[in-house]
Amino acid sequence: MAAPGCVLHRALMRSRPGPNKVSSSSPVVCREFLFVVDLQRYSRDQGSSVYFPQAVLSGEDLYDITLTDGDCRLRVTLDPGLNRQVERNVLQPGSMVRNTSFSPTMAAQLPECPGASTERDSYRLLKLEVVTEAEEGGARGPDLDWDSLPWFGSSEPAAGPVVPLRASRSVFLPLWNNVDYSGDVWRETPPPDGGVEDEEEEEEEEEGRRPAVSVSELRDSFLSGRGGVARGTIQHQLIVRIVNKSHLMYYGRTDRNCECPYKAVLEVCDQTGSVCVVLWNSMCVSWYRCLRPGDIISLRQYRVKPQYHGERGDMEVSVNSRNPAARVSVLPESSVPPERRPPAPAYSFYSSKELLDCRHGAMCDVIGLLTFSGRPERIRSKDGKGAELLEYRWLRLEDGASDQPIMVKLFSTSQPEVHEKLHPLAVVVCTRLRCVRAASCFFLTNSVYTQVYCTGLSQHSEMSYRRLRPVRQFLQWLRRQDDEEVLSRALIGGFFMYPPPPVSMETYMKDRRGEPGFLRGAELQREVERLCYRERHTFCIQATVTMVTYSRRGEEDRSLFWADRASSLSSSSRSPRPSPSPSLPSTPRSFRPALSSSSSSSSVSPMSPSSSVSQSAPRPLDHRPGRSSKRKLLPPETPKKRHPSVTMQQEQSNKTVILFEASMEFLENTNVDVDADDDDDDDEDVSSFVTAPLLPILPPVAEETLPMLYDHGHKEEQAAAIAMGGTAPPGRFESAVQGYYTLRLRALSDGVAVDAIFLPHYLSSSPSPLPPHSNTWASILSHGAFSSHTPPPSPADLIAMAAQLTNQRLVCLLEVCHLGGATTEVVLSRAFHLTDL
Repeated sequence: MAAPGCVLHRALMRSRPGPNKVSSSSPVVCREFLFVVDLQRYSRDQGSSVYFPQAVLSGEDLYDITLTDGDCRLRVTLDPGLNRQVERNVLQPGSMVRNTSFSPTMAAQLPECPGASTERDSYRLLKLEVVTEAEEGGARGPDLDWDSLPWFGSSEPAAGPVVPLRASRSVFLPLWNNVDYSGDVWRETPPPDGGVEDEEEEEEEEEGRRPAVSVSELRDSFLSGRGGVARGTIQHQLIVRIVNKSHLMYYGRTDRNCECPYKAVLEVCDQTGSVCVVLWNSMCVSWYRCLRPGDIISLRQYRVKPQYHGERGDMEVSVNSRNPAARVSVLPESSVPPERRPPAPAYSFYSSKELLDCRHGAMCDVIGLLTFSGRPERIRSKDGKGAELLEYRWLRLEDGASDQPIMVKLFSTSQPEVHEKLHPLAVVVCTRLRCVRAASCFFLTNSVYTQVYCTGLSQHSEMSYRRLRPVRQFLQWLRRQDDEEVLSRALIGGFFMYPPPPVSMETYMKDRRGEPGFLRGAELQREVERLCYRERHTFCIQATVTMVTYSRRGEEDRSLFWADRASSLSSSSRSPRPSPSPSLPSTPRSFRPALSSSSSSSSVSPMSPSSSVSQSAPRPLDHRPGRSSKRKLLPPETPKKRHPSVTMQQEQSNKTVILFEASMEFLENTNVDVDADDDDDDDEDVSSFVTAPLLPILPPVAEETLPMLYDHGHKEEQAAAIAMGGTAPPGRFESAVQGYYTLRLRALSDGVAVDAIFLPHYLSSSPSPLPPHSNTWASILSHGAFSSHTPPPSPADLIAMAAQLTNQRLVCLLEVCHLGGATTEVVLSRAFHLTDL
């Protein structure tokens, strides 16, 4: 019981009726700070709508939230109208909130589900205000063990696992996907087998495990209809080996009540054949984490049914916790007689060289050294519904067989503890991947049965593939590698795009089957507003470039920029007149250009042409129409501008290389004097640019956009920073890319301004080689990168050439990813001249 003086007690006691009074349903407001301890997601069911009579239930998800005032805890349900705060990662565990509005819920409305109580305080959270870091003013959550705090009133969950408050579900979903498991209820060890006859088990142990029925016998009986195989429960023991294991499949629906709507498929075999075993519902909770490919299992009290997927007319073995309650056990290898022992799983390992000739759609296994681990992102499912968000990340593996790395687009595999360990310098094995061939490159991605194994979890030593020849050859190559050399190219997180888009408008149009899908500026804004946290999408607009800036991370006050003066003056001359485009609402917070370091990586602002110029156009030096202005921005006290550097990480100064072995000391590269450039060249740059008192108002690049140099000494911290829901403190880790360009695009359709990050030097190192080009603005934009066959132009030279973009109509491909809160990343991947059509 909470102390009477605590914040929640004072606020919520006002909602309780006094003696001989009817309970009030009026909301109560707590204006003081509260802290979010936990957020739990689940899908609603048939009865969920009764708890939200005034709400429009447009989505499938509900959220239970645990709050604390530092004295007690309270678990409530988030009103569906606030779901968007979670979906865009504004409201998250650790958030500070205030002005929270609670509505008491009658006890009779509590759901009938395991663990629910009919005599407890229940509330619905109607409104809240998330406090930003700037508004916190030093207020922080108390440094307490949240689990030790008492629950408010009678809101303590009933004994047993915590269950959802507003649906008849027994498990929660992960916050960001439907494939992984979530919560301690998912067992890591087999459950106790309480229904086993002791005498029968003792006899089997003495005689050795011998199956009473084989897969082929089951199939023959099923196809012929003998022995009631197709109708009843099979008591005969079936001993099989797991060959492949699928990811978890969630099939919960809002129009059906099912406590644990999960299934998983195991491909198993014995010496007579193979069959699919389907784990249903709570059997997944009890057994999914315990079983792995290569295990020998015993099955009893199961059903044989027609196979739902696969060959027509075949069968599958159904394993459920009721009707009947199946009996499953994992058998030691030695307990099964050799003549009855199922064959070991077969692997098909491909090296990077062999993958070059791998056909589209082929299944393969790979092993490699991880040198790039991308940030987790999400895309919409292409199953026709488009509602589910699929989480994925890019991996780059090297195996020494060729210069071509192995690129893997890895979706969730129901192995969250393994995915957390996917940081550079890990040895990774991916099984049952599918080869995808694009126009000029290929990559590997998931099948239903993909599994991932990596160092750090003692998995490799337990798997049978460790004795295979391709694995031993890889290990021999690995032992010859130098830690420092591998670390010099190891990256983690940041924007990444693969395969690269086409380099010509004609090819792009062919890939889109003649439908480029151009958006107006206002339409682009609406589409970006719909994105959820870490959701990635490609958009296409027609635009002109009105400004180009070059900045270095953390030094945005020392920038190079070019602005199209003709565009600025023409816009200014139009400013007194009404805009021809439709009236747009005020700029949403997520698109408003900010001046602080917490602002977005780029902005999508529905600004009119005149307001765009008045806010962000630099002061002109030459007021003659039709002239372009070029500025170099210097602090007044700087006597000489340092030549900006765009070199990659091997050439940057003060780089620290961490050896793979923890016992090795840090190595520090010698300083590179970036001021030691040729004086004549520097003088030529200064002659083209002058000091300007005004800076373009552009948001700095987001921490999540630029890839980080891998820091082995802080690998867990880096992995947590790029994980879903994680953030990297500004400047905490060293970026592999220091400089970046920002292009201000003006939509031809309605004049909406879009600020997009452009990374030609980073994309030049793409695993897929690009054809050579002339390094003009037109060729750089169409290829998305500098030519790798000639030295790239310096930032000063490229800004000096930006006048080539004046009045050029472009088709721009934008890679947009919502990074949470008010931060949206917009990266320009390609821009084609309309004359290329």
